[in-house]
Amino acid sequence: MVVALHAEWTKWRTLPGQAWLILGIVALTIGVSYAAIALQHCPTVGGCIADPVKQSLVGIEAGQAVVAILAVLTITGEYATGMIRVTFAAMPRRLVVLTAKTSVVMALVLAVGAVSVLGCVLAGRLILPGHGFTPANAFAAYSLGNSTLLRAACGAVLYLVLIALMSIGVATAVRESAVAIGVILGLLYLFPILLLVVSNTTWHRHLEQIAPMLAGLDVISTVDLKSLPLTPWQGLGVMAAWAAGCLLLGGTLLRLRDA
Repeated sequence: MVVALHAEWTKWRTLPGQAWLILGIVALTIGVSYAAIALQHCPTVGGCIADPVKQSLVGIEAGQAVVAILAVLTITGEYATGMIRVTFAAMPRRLVVLTAKTSVVMALVLAVGAVSVLGCVLAGRLILPGHGFTPANAFAAYSLGNSTLLRAACGAVLYLVLIALMSIGVATAVRESAVAIGVILGLLYLFPILLLVVSNTTWHRHLEQIAPMLAGLDVISTVDLKSLPLTPWQGLGVMAAWAAGCLLLGGTLLRLRDA
């Protein structure tokens, strides 16, 4: 396993364009969050209804797309060049190879996600109090000492890691970069579109409960939690179930099919 991890890390860091994807995740996540924060104002007590923590982490919804692309290319890049046959010839235990690839991507996304979320939180800490989101206006202090904010920040990082795992599973199953990226983005963004046309409140709530992105992002909510279809950690659990299912499917097909 150590040899496989070293091999996968060497392959990943020598691939062209990977650094740009990492920078893209950080820049897009923080940039979108900064824009969202800058537009939020609450000048008077009771003058607005908002979730400042969720607003400061809204860039996760944009950054997740780049995370998905990074994870997909880790698998499909070798299929596109035919190098996957060399990999399996050198390491015939395919699940070990998949585990090594998954571990490398997990570690990278965990680190990059932590930097991105920290940047979002720092932007919120610097800007939101000046826009009226203060204890004087009935908002909790914006600090990582606030357990609710800490939960949202940690949950956001874990959410990005789960996006990467789901993407690896899908990419392993379909093998084609464009198809895998399309499937992942469809799973993430199709449910919100469906909600726009579903008028039945029961079905609307059920869709919110099973949608990977909508349920997973419940973890960054900090206001009016009782109105959510699921609790924050339950929502992240739904996202984890999607990731596990995709990985199981990908791993099973990897063992059954030829390279």
